[in-house]
Amino acid sequence: MRSPGRPGVHQRDAKQAFWARIAAGASSEDAALSSGVPQPVGTRWFREAGGMAPISVVMLSGRYLSFAEREELALLNAQRLSVREIARRMERSPSTISRELRRNAETRGGVLRYRATVAQWKAERAAARPKDAKLTQNARLRRYVQDRLAGAVADARGTPIEGPQVTWKGRRHGRRADRRWGKCWSPQQISRRLLIDFPHDVRMRISHEAIYQALYVQGRGALRRELSACLRTGRALRVPRARTRQRGKSFITPEVMISQRPAEAADRAVPGHWEGDMIIGLNSSAIGTLVERTTRFTMLLHLPRMAGHVPGAGIKNGPPLAGRGARAVRDAIAKKIQMLPAHLRRSLTWDQGAELAQHAELRIETGLGVYFCDPQSPWQRGTNENTNGLLRQYFPKGTDISRYSEQELDAVAITLNSRPRETLGWRTPAEALNAILRRRNQPASRSASSAAF
Repeated sequence: MRSPGRPGVHQRDAKQAFWARIAAGASSEDAALSSGVPQPVGTRWFREAGGMAPISVVMLSGRYLSFAEREELALLNAQRLSVREIARRMERSPSTISRELRRNAETRGGVLRYRATVAQWKAERAAARPKDAKLTQNARLRRYVQDRLAGAVADARGTPIEGPQVTWKGRRHGRRADRRWGKCWSPQQISRRLLIDFPHDVRMRISHEAIYQALYVQGRGALRRELSACLRTGRALRVPRARTRQRGKSFITPEVMISQRPAEAADRAVPGHWEGDMIIGLNSSAIGTLVERTTRFTMLLHLPRMAGHVPGAGIKNGPPLAGRGARAVRDAIAKKIQMLPAHLRRSLTWDQGAELAQHAELRIETGLGVYFCDPQSPWQRGTNENTNGLLRQYFPKGTDISRYSEQELDAVAITLNSRPRETLGWRTPAEALNAILRRRNQPASRSASSAAF
């Protein structure tokens, strides 16, 4: 049996400080350290509360006695000092001391004895204003919410379909794991639909926040905790809003966002602006793709396994040895892009993947300006997205791409660059690039149409 730990009256101030830090976006471990409790205790508090503060984070005003003051009062009272002497030393009103000793004293055995822990416990119980949740009071509303949230999926005849059997483990569903089937209405859909289904029954009303609290906060409602698996996210713990605002990539700054990219890259009139991305295959295999915006010329990056890689034996928080880490991608881009003349190395637009975390080193090494798209905005590098779709004909999803050599990737790139494009007046990307090179009067060591880019 797990130890219950210290009584809760000792931890109110620490819990308030802990949840205040959580609301500010701190992790459970950091919030625990800053509030003076061990890291495992903070993690347990967060999980037991479902990620939502079970107490108010507002500190009590000075008009109320704190636990430290009650400890001092207990010591002075044990010395048999008078009420007025205790009040003078504590800088409190004598009536406050007298009322505290009378109301919150321990009464076990028929004898009044003042103990700080018991007094604090009594004061907190008297200050509480418990109120039953609406879902607890209204069984009809509770059944409606549960049915829309976790009701069985049915066919056209109304026959229930169970779906996969998923065991509740008290945590979020795993990656590519079976999910529990249900109607899975969102709390907001349930709240808004009540106005339509029960337009004249004011008792059938509940906010979406109350449904969330009934799922996540212990003792707040009548919904079982495992019903949170029916939410779209499937989260077993609620994520504080301040944490979601800190999810940006640390290596991305406003200076490297696409809004700062030169305007000449947008109209495709000036060549040398590239778009890049990754094609992901089975077992963490990957290929890098670079597409020039003006000519649609494509180069493929060979990303072989690095030394020390063992298939299926990845080390948590270990070095990225699958070939798609930041260093491997930086080296592959630098190797390919430096085969081009300087006027064709103006900028590179990438999504916000961590594989380009070393973009600063890439800029220093090659002189290539690197810019990142806005989150969830693949259309900002639409040329690359379209090219990736063409490349899937050669590298389908669910296949191991690491088996292809650099020579084979170059052959696919040459094939793609030899296809005529309507947007180029039915010229090929290789022909369009050769025309640019000839206009610049820079002799190339070999034709771009046969170069192994």
